[in-house]
Order: sequence, then C-alpha cells, then structure tokens
Amino acid sequence: MARIPLLASDLQEPAELVAAIRQRRGGELAELDRLLLHSPPFAAGWNFHLGQVRTQLEVPPKLRELAMCVVAVVNRADYEFAGHLPLFLKHGGTRAQGEALRNAEAALENRLLFDDGERAVMRLTLEMTRDVQVRDATFERAREALGGTSRAITEMIGVIATYNMVSRFLVALELHPA
Repeated sequence: MARIPLLASDLQEPAELVAAIRQRRGGELAELDRLLLHSPPFAAGWNFHLGQVRTQLEVPPKLRELAMCVVAVVNRADYEFAGHLPLFLKHGGTRAQGEALRNAEAALENRLLFDDGERAVMRLTLEMTRDVQVRDATFERAREALGGTSRAITEMIGVIATYNMVSRFLVALELHPA
C-alpha cells in the first residue's frame, strides 16, 4: 500500500481534470493518478506533460520505452517497470531484452541482445539517472543513435528526465505493482 491513501477509482471531482486523465488513460484512473489527484494542480500539470511525452514526440517508441525501463530499474521503481515493460515489448523489444533489463549494467554490455543504438540510449539513461552528468562521448553516441538531430536528443533527454521524476514520485510514496 502507498504511503498516502489512494483516492477512489470512481472519483468524479474535479470533473474536468478527472475526465482529462481518464481520456489519456483510456477510461480508467491508474493508481498513480489516484495519488496525484490529492493535488489537483499537480495532477493537471502532470497529465498534460505526460500526455505530450507519451503521444507527441518523434523519438522512436521502442527507444523511449527502453529508456523508461532503464530508469525504473536504476531507481528501483517496480511499478514503473511493470507498466513500461509491456510497452517496450509492444514496440519491438524482445522478452529476452526485457529480462536482461532487470540488470541494466549487465544489459548495457550485452551486444547479443542490444544493438549499438539501444546501448547508446541505455548508457545515456544510466549516466543521467545515476550520475546526472553526461559525458560528451555518451551524448554524441546517443545523438547519433537517434538520427543526429537536436530535436531527437532533446526529446530523449526529456523522456529520461521525466521518467526520473515519475520514478522518484513512485518510490517516495511507495507505490508498488499489485
């Protein structure tokens, strides 16, 4: 159980905000939403921001989900990993890759399961998440892996930063998968 109570899954107020969150989620409030809604202004900002990250970026979905899974593993956010692993698989990741990601450091060195581009994104994610600082060589390899554009590297860095926020929220409030 989370450190603060989950609001009811049939919550109706604030109506406009709850409707917007339900629309983004496909009709249901996730447990995460039921925590965020303790602060409607925070939930509104979160919903807009995450909606943009999930639907408006040009970064390839497989690499986006890969980064999210690595953040979750490094930060020990099991709820986040459980939510994003199926999406990684849906977007082309393999079950073997998914299992390997449970040890992000070892996965980074696994040239059989992960190609150079995937490993470049994983290294960027690890450095941002663990160390905050990103080495120049890591930045350049990730930029190249993402097609070399400023937009792509900006989006990937934004995804990693965003999901570090998500994982820190989940871990601090002790939300775990059911």
